[in-house]
Amino acid sequence: MKIIDAHLHFVREDEYFDGIAAAAGHINSEEHLREQFDSLDVVCGIVMGNRGLELEDHRYPEFLRYCIGLDSGYLADKSVTESLDLIEKHLRKDQCVGIKLYPGYCPAFITDPAYEPVYELAEQYGKAVAVHTGATAGSNALLKYSHPLTLDEAAVLHPRVQFVMCHFGNPWLMDAAAVLEKNENVAADLSGLLEGRVDVDAFFLEKSGYTQQLSAWLGYLHEYDRVMFGTDWPLVNLSEYQRFIRRIVPEKYYEKVFFENAKKIYKLNA
Repeated sequence: MKIIDAHLHFVREDEYFDGIAAAAGHINSEEHLREQFDSLDVVCGIVMGNRGLELEDHRYPEFLRYCIGLDSGYLADKSVTESLDLIEKHLRKDQCVGIKLYPGYCPAFITDPAYEPVYELAEQYGKAVAVHTGATAGSNALLKYSHPLTLDEAAVLHPRVQFVMCHFGNPWLMDAAAVLEKNENVAADLSGLLEGRVDVDAFFLEKSGYTQQLSAWLGYLHEYDRVMFGTDWPLVNLSEYQRFIRRIVPEKYYEKVFFENAKKIYKLNA
């Protein structure tokens, strides 16, 4: 079965990414990632960019696509006009399949007026807007901005924009399911639900309450044509994470969750 990793990060020769890759049993390099993808039948990955907007900072191998990330620089470091010009240049590229927002890390709700022209560009170019939701990797971020319910208003205000709720709003699984059920223009990826190396069998025993809730809310939602496999690499071990998601998602929906949905939502030629 072909697989698309709908959510990963890729930053070469970076001390932070080198460290979290090692903790997950990986090497933070193009060669290693390609080897892992080949061994696990992953045919394409989608990088969530978080290195500013300059075009030269977003050069990726041919087996990767990317969403241009709007981190705090969009609101602080550049004029909005200059930023929008760069965003549009990315969206014109075939390898750029969407936009990534970082609420929580960026102290603004995604309904902030500064994002309105971003949604207009996404609609104009027919590309998705992926949104960080749920817990954050650091104490300086603000969770009120990354709660999945904040995505509800944006989806209502922009019904022709395809949104992607990253991380399924974890740990607010019930709220995430409610937002997806209500809004047909919202999909979700199941990335970043683990960290580092994990004994999957032991995890399901020790964290049974969590895994049962995750399975239960996905089952309640029953929108497996809007849920995508993603890893958040290099945060997790790729092989272990595939095993984890296979135990959360019913087998009859594997083709959709692991491949077809990402191909459709991000308009890939995989």
